[in-house]
Amino acid sequence: MDIFSIFSLFGGLALFLYGMHIMSDGLEKMAGSKLKTILETLTSSKLKGLALGLLVTAIIQSSSATTVMVVGFVNSGLMELSRSIPIIMGANIGTTVTGWLISLTGITGDTWWLKMLKPSSFSPIVAAIGVVMIMMGKKAKQKDIGGIMIGFAVLMYGMEAMSGAVEPLSNDPNFANLFTLFSNPFLGVLVGAGVTAVIQSSSASVGILQALSVTGAITYSAAIPIIMGQGIGTCVTAVLSAMGTNTDAKRAAAVHLIFNIVGTIVCLTAFYICNAIFGFAFMDTPIDVFGIAVVNTAFKVVSTVILMPFSKQLEQLARFFVKDSKAENQKNKQFQSLDVRFLQTPAFAIEQCRKLTVDMAHKARLALEQAMDMVVSGYNEDVANQIIAAEDELDIYEDKLGSYLVLLSRESLSVNDSHEVSMLLHAIGDFERIGDHAVNLLRSATEIHEKKINFSPTAQRGVGVMSSAVREITNITMQSFEEENVELAMQVEPLEQVVDYLKVELKKSHIERLQKGECTIELGFVLNDLINNYERVADHCSNIAVALIEITRDKMETHEFLAELKGSNDPEFVRSYKNYMHKYRLD
Repeated sequence: MDIFSIFSLFGGLALFLYGMHIMSDGLEKMAGSKLKTILETLTSSKLKGLALGLLVTAIIQSSSATTVMVVGFVNSGLMELSRSIPIIMGANIGTTVTGWLISLTGITGDTWWLKMLKPSSFSPIVAAIGVVMIMMGKKAKQKDIGGIMIGFAVLMYGMEAMSGAVEPLSNDPNFANLFTLFSNPFLGVLVGAGVTAVIQSSSASVGILQALSVTGAITYSAAIPIIMGQGIGTCVTAVLSAMGTNTDAKRAAAVHLIFNIVGTIVCLTAFYICNAIFGFAFMDTPIDVFGIAVVNTAFKVVSTVILMPFSKQLEQLARFFVKDSKAENQKNKQFQSLDVRFLQTPAFAIEQCRKLTVDMAHKARLALEQAMDMVVSGYNEDVANQIIAAEDELDIYEDKLGSYLVLLSRESLSVNDSHEVSMLLHAIGDFERIGDHAVNLLRSATEIHEKKINFSPTAQRGVGVMSSAVREITNITMQSFEEENVELAMQVEPLEQVVDYLKVELKKSHIERLQKGECTIELGFVLNDLINNYERVADHCSNIAVALIEITRDKMETHEFLAELKGSNDPEFVRSYKNYMHKYRLD
């Protein structure tokens, strides 16, 4: 094996790892909202949990990513430790799918169909189709599928390059002697664990072993302990991820490690006892890519079958090794779902942000309604304190969500996910500003109470009409946002135009009363503050609704959309506007 073969080996390894990353990333994007639904299926059933872990890992092609997400769930309080154990076990089985895909490189035969099944034959076609879909596709889903196809082709090309680079080693006795050392089970497990820990992917580690198997120098006796050790090495990612988490999250990572160590010890011990008794003839025969895939899957399935009934004992072991911490910070528990581990799965992270933003919307609406009631019904100190506390809480929501969404925006997002992140960033700012206007209305209510201000009947009636319109636009906006109801969101802008009209008419009416001496300048200041705050609340509602509508258009161009909507004389818009004008008329 010369220097150029070494270059080819490392080049092939680089392409293999990069292709796996591209394919996994594309599969994750394709899963999108389906993945976040799957990941939220938290169940007490062990079998369903096992299936959940297997399915998610098969989708995203990474047991490390699944386990890291589980650690995040436990850390954020979304999942109990006991429910995480079957999912971790299922993830171990799901990761074997990659090995079976790679095993296609071992297909031999001279018939046309068998040749077409070899990755070296169909990978160029897959890559060509993928490039066309990325360059010509107009929808994000088409581009994601193209990315998956290119990732698969690059992965397979890297695999072929590695196999070709190491093929000369088949005649090198030193290489064969090296793998003879790994027939020692303890040494083989250490090598498998060490390599996997370095590259942090058991799928990639299995792929490398499959590439080396073409030399014929790797026997079953050498491969079996290496494969078992790979399961231990992949735990490094989850262990690193658990640093800085709460106690139960650390225990989830510990369960993953304990499960793989115990599974390896039990299976390895049982296998070599059986070998000593029955003397398996295949032990000294060379293993191929199919054999590695079979051994890998069999080991993961057997480990799970053996240890599944002892999941409670695994939990107890994790609790024994990871003691309860008395110093855990319980502050801002509602924001624990904004876990940085979820950033690896953007669709799920976005859903957590949506849930918190909906909570924020409810708090903003409650504060606004309380302040509007106080303007009409009179000052109440307890309610005033609640409004101020709510505004402080909304500031925290904006800070926590905004920081997390900025981190999320830096990830590799699909077009739809990117638009939703932008929409949420806009929305949290608008909800926070609605809270600010609730405090402004509280100040006006306080001034009315302290100065014993009484508006004229005409002014009272006008404020009441505008207040009712603002209540409706707020309710429509909050409901459309929570339900992601675009049709309902379309009702916001016509009503916002009516609120703008009411503002102009109420100010005009006030000036007329001033000229007639029916009102004072001091009353005018208070009235003007009320009207301005009502109108600005409606503006923020419009911003939220338009951002929601724009997601369905695959755009985030709010000003252009509003200009287009207002200038189009859309029949539905005009009809809604006239209905609201009639409903909230001042005479």
